[in-house]
Amino acid sequence: MTIKKALTIAGTDSGGGAGIQADLKTFQELGVYGMSAITAITAQNTLGVHGIYPLSIEALESQIDAVAEDLLPDAAKTGMLWSADMISVVAEKTKQYDLKLIVDPVMIAKGGASLLNEDAVSAMKTQLLPVSYAVTPNLPEAEVLTGMRIQTKDDRHKAAERLYELGTSYVVIKGGHSPSDGLITDLLYDGKSFFELSNEHIDTPHTHGTGCTFAAALTAEIAKGRSMKEAFETAETFVHEAIKFPLNIGAGHGPTNHFVYQQNRVKA
Repeated sequence: MTIKKALTIAGTDSGGGAGIQADLKTFQELGVYGMSAITAITAQNTLGVHGIYPLSIEALESQIDAVAEDLLPDAAKTGMLWSADMISVVAEKTKQYDLKLIVDPVMIAKGGASLLNEDAVSAMKTQLLPVSYAVTPNLPEAEVLTGMRIQTKDDRHKAAERLYELGTSYVVIKGGHSPSDGLITDLLYDGKSFFELSNEHIDTPHTHGTGCTFAAALTAEIAKGRSMKEAFETAETFVHEAIKFPLNIGAGHGPTNHFVYQQNRVKA
């Protein structure tokens, strides 16, 4: 059996709930070999981000080259990219190695800390999204990237169309910031049709790292050769169960439960 490989290009989370740590846990749980290229080291826990220490552009470039030249990923994802220069490097490397790249446009941490410089938004729209396979913003991130307010279902569709026009192959807009009738609805758009999945809204503070985890699950499934719709369905289930069965650790926004997806399938 050929082992499928996935690369995460993101920042660390010393608390283990998001970033590189969450991505690698998710890759492992979904049966792909995980690799990493670190963009920044963060000091954080469930109460917030206490420090951000970006790595040099050279360090980021060297990590991606080292992985791609020997262990070419079947799919890759981005998380916290911090600056326009970092985004430029990732865009260049995506083209150089023909990476199937999932862009999670991480902008703000759960505690409110900014994780993306203002000058980086333009670079993401003009350089990274045109070479990406998919982009997975939450509603606030989609508003920043499209420059529009997103309040209704029609707004979501229009936002997805605008993001698709930037050059990506698939758009996923996550609905976690706007529950309706007790449901969270995520949207997938492939340039032609819209596909929605809904799960019950779970009122819990333990949602740290959900965006990273969703994108990582999507990346793992794409690395395994799944269709985007199949990957979307698995990522939905993975994150929903990770929230539904919390670890209940930390005094703030606690991490999701990366173990439970496989545990539930072993029990079944």
